[in-house]
Amino acid sequence: LHSSATASSHVGSAAIPVPSTVTIQLPSLAAAAPGATQAQAIVKGPKGQLAVELASFVRLTQQQQQEGAEGQASSLDHLVVGIENPAVKHQRAVWGLTRALLANAVVGVSEGYTLPIRLVGVGYRASVEDIPPSSRISTPASRPTQRLNLKLGFAHPVLIDLPPDVTATTPAPNAIALSGIDKQRLGQVAAQIRAWRVPEPYNASCRIFVGDEQVRRKEVKKK
Repeated sequence: LHSSATASSHVGSAAIPVPSTVTIQLPSLAAAAPGATQAQAIVKGPKGQLAVELASFVRLTQQQQQEGAEGQASSLDHLVVGIENPAVKHQRAVWGLTRALLANAVVGVSEGYTLPIRLVGVGYRASVEDIPPSSRISTPASRPTQRLNLKLGFAHPVLIDLPPDVTATTPAPNAIALSGIDKQRLGQVAAQIRAWRVPEPYNASCRIFVGDEQVRRKEVKKK
């Protein structure tokens, strides 16, 4: 019989650098509601704050590591993610995921994210406009105030409401730049925009591309 040690998560075990402008409020399951299996880590920074849900078996610790040139060492806070039992497959899977979500939150509240979108097509245009008060049907706390007005070759304009934590600009008539602190939310909004004209290999002349996305062209099959 062959036996080997349980492999640890290379992603999950990597420490997360925490800038001096970012504070992380570590959760306490003892203070959570009775029967709760998840807690939250609150990440605060100059651009806002985000909450990251944590499974009950995830453990967070803050450490200080010495960095800098010789004779000029400086301390830098790091966040280390751990789990109760690395031998459990589910815990190992959540280990790396939790570390990635926390790292994204630290970058989001300190630097923010920007996601470019390109509209490729004749007459394709994009503009950002305010939503008329009479058209706002959401609750005041989550009420969107801006929307995208897209011209994508349809007989009608495509109107997409923007979440309050996502801002959009149009550096060019056929370009959109989404900005925000939540990387996942930016991806969701970009996917919603892209769904109107999904790139495909046989006709890439009228499509919406997110980031540096490219599609390899294919020749149309001939009978």
